[in-house]
Amino acid sequence: MKRCKWCNLNNPKYIEYHDNEWCKQNFNDKYLYEMLILESFQAGLSWECILNKRESFRKAYDNFDIDKVCLYQNEKIEELLNNKEIIRNKLKIKASINNSKIFKDIVNKYGTFYNYLKEFTHDKTIYEIGKSTNELSDAISKDLQKRGMKFVGSTIIYSYLQAIGIIYSHDKECYLYFGS
Repeated sequence: MKRCKWCNLNNPKYIEYHDNEWCKQNFNDKYLYEMLILESFQAGLSWECILNKRESFRKAYDNFDIDKVCLYQNEKIEELLNNKEIIRNKLKIKASINNSKIFKDIVNKYGTFYNYLKEFTHDKTIYEIGKSTNELSDAISKDLQKRGMKFVGSTIIYSYLQAIGIIYSHDKECYLYFGS
């Protein structure tokens, strides 16, 4: 069975993610939140690195309980900075807490984070391959940055939109390609 060329076939977590999660629509707020935080940690790193640490991130971030993360203070930041199982970048850790508060504000305003995203997507799926940004990721990134989020550049947001199924990007050779 052929998969996207980026999928490391020697990593069962990567295969599982590729086959059962990537580009599949999941608009549950808890999932949307977790993926946004994980994607923000990806900046400058590989998704495989983040995926390999996903369970450690879940444990370190109270299973991505947004209410708890929004209350993280210096003591928790120090704990995260000393956790060798996650990415220990102080700027990204502080941004994750800040981004959590903004995510929560967006949910409070729009009812769900997906409702916010629909302001840009108009509830449509985009089918495209071979890109790392597009007008949609540019617009969402710009808006999130205007709201105060960090580590949400257009490339990160494009990856996020692929992860949650708004952008469907399986390679033509992949058994999950939309033309198959």
